[in-house]
Amino acid sequence: MPDVEISDISRRPTAIVIGASATGLFAASVLADVADVTIIERDALPDGPDGRKGVPQSRHAHLVWSGGVEAFEELLPGFVDDVVARGARLVDIMGDMVSRAPNTVWFRRFGGTRHRNLVCSRNLLDHALRERVLSDSRITVQEDTVAEGLVGDAMRVTGLRVQRGADERTLSADLVIDASGRGSCAPNWLEGLGLPRVTERRVDAGVAYATRIYQAPPATVGNFPLVNVQAVPAKAPGQGGIILPIEGGRWIVTLSGTRGGEPTREPGTFTDFALGLGDPVIGELIKDAKPLGGIATTRSTANRRRYYERMKAWPDGFAVLGDAIAGYNPVYGHGLTVAAQCAVALRDVLDSKSVSAPGTARRIQRAAARPVAGAWDLAVGQDAFYPGASDTPPTAIERFLARYVDRAVDTGARNPRALGALLDVMSLSKPATRLFSPAMLMAMLLGPKKPHLERPPLSDAEWKSALP
Repeated sequence: MPDVEISDISRRPTAIVIGASATGLFAASVLADVADVTIIERDALPDGPDGRKGVPQSRHAHLVWSGGVEAFEELLPGFVDDVVARGARLVDIMGDMVSRAPNTVWFRRFGGTRHRNLVCSRNLLDHALRERVLSDSRITVQEDTVAEGLVGDAMRVTGLRVQRGADERTLSADLVIDASGRGSCAPNWLEGLGLPRVTERRVDAGVAYATRIYQAPPATVGNFPLVNVQAVPAKAPGQGGIILPIEGGRWIVTLSGTRGGEPTREPGTFTDFALGLGDPVIGELIKDAKPLGGIATTRSTANRRRYYERMKAWPDGFAVLGDAIAGYNPVYGHGLTVAAQCAVALRDVLDSKSVSAPGTARRIQRAAARPVAGAWDLAVGQDAFYPGASDTPPTAIERFLARYVDRAVDTGARNPRALGALLDVMSLSKPATRLFSPAMLMAMLLGPKKPHLERPPLSDAEWKSALP
């Protein structure tokens, strides 16, 4: 038997996470149970609930679907209650929502669906997450540090080259996790190790966003519903908007539009754009509200997926999670949910496999593909129908599924049992096969019992509280 150093046997494994994003923080919290974790972050992290350069979309409306809320609690018990104590809300879907679907149908505000959205500003959520995860002594952060490339070969990654200022060095690790988001360099890094280029797909509806924060009318604070007018893919340009009541007695109002119908950062046109949506409800609610600052815009909204799980060869010691695998049009609000679900997938693999065991990284990559695929199919199922969104037109299957989902939405908008099945899928709590469950099929076959709503389901009291 060869000589083995006792220190080699007792050494705690090491892991590197690229990016202190939500994905990176959730992944670090999982890895800390089995390894010493170093997070490499190119930004200086703020001390409070403030934005930072690496999360430009933080200025826009965010929510966490119930599939994400469940994953948050699995990973960090008590975290959701902590965020709520700081001013976030758990919003009943659809009881506390006023929402018009992409087929122009207004959802009735059925309660008792078990689904809750976590609603707050992205800055508050990120701050609470940093506080919780980075308090773990097994996790360290190297801020203002850039990941430059992987160390190793096509068989195994053994570390990461990093640079801080003029200082470049190599960090060794048993596992490197890329949680660097949409700007991930993993495709180039893997090619540099001698692996083939990963297959990618891009579907870009050309959506632009404009967001402004308003002071909420005093009578609405704490109990006003979300108001959401979704864009209609069948009528390009698709335009929509949302009012998201958040902590601090504020409304985040985000407007969106596809090619030829984009909102701008001109203050004088913001309310007019909202009034010109398929329904003017958002414009009516904000036209006399007090804005708090200017308008933030973004155009980085394309759906882009990298199919790492399909690669024939994959190196041990490396995995990609969250937005670094796939980024979605933010209008669907699935990014944070997928971030947490990828970390759950990581945890489930590490429950039975060691960090450094052969094949562990590949198992992680394939497990992470499952929540990614669920969100991807929902986003692309809508966005692929906008003109110029993709080099290839929607397939026959995608067209069939789009028609089927429209029928499911039409039924769910008027039938609480069908709505429950629809929300199971929309919230990423269950796979899309749930739409073909007996509860949904029977509701679609027998037809809903209630007529379509002719106007947004805001009560008279809610209107009165919101208007001067």
